[in-house]
Amino acid sequence: MAGSDGGSYRVAVLVSGSGTNLQSLIDGVHGGPEGVEVVLVVSSKPGVRALERAERAGIPTAVVALDGESREARDRRLVEVVDAVRPDLVVLAGWMSILTGVFLTHFRDRVINLHPSLLPSFPGLNAIEQALEWGVRITGVTVHYAEEVVDAGPPVLQRAVPVMGDDTLDTLTERIRAAEHEIVPEAVRLFAAGRVHRDPRERRRVVVTADDRRVR
Repeated sequence: MAGSDGGSYRVAVLVSGSGTNLQSLIDGVHGGPEGVEVVLVVSSKPGVRALERAERAGIPTAVVALDGESREARDRRLVEVVDAVRPDLVVLAGWMSILTGVFLTHFRDRVINLHPSLLPSFPGLNAIEQALEWGVRITGVTVHYAEEVVDAGPPVLQRAVPVMGDDTLDTLTERIRAAEHEIVPEAVRLFAAGRVHRDPRERRRVVVTADDRRVR
């Protein structure tokens, strides 16, 4: 599926840290046969490794920090920066700053986030630690629509990750990260192919269609 401008499917990625999920997008979909282009990487912090990854791939970058102002004021600046590249989709790939309705309403149903649990279990910070503390047998990762309530948007894709009896925070985190690096490019491919549909009235209903248009 072409982007809104009839050309490539344009993706802006928001980051805050090392950018391993950004790298999965660069390696998995950027410039590939699906017609996806990562057209901008925006960081909430200067000097992070994610910006280096983008620059190495020839992707334009920007920094929009929360700098002694309200989140709403920051988000107005963020809207201007992101809107300038006409994105079809905005991916929060480790963006560690709460977005307000200023941004999310402007890009309505075009912002997706990644969370290291099977939502609605373990929302918020330290989700992997929470899974270990609860002693669950299965956790996972979720790609979901971003909304003003943190980690409350409806899931688009989920991937289960088993919790082993001898898991430590490090070992479980490693398997969670591996699942993230698979599911984030997969989600972008589905959006680019026009296979993700959110019901405009039943807002928690998200349908992902298969290639033959049957509901998955």
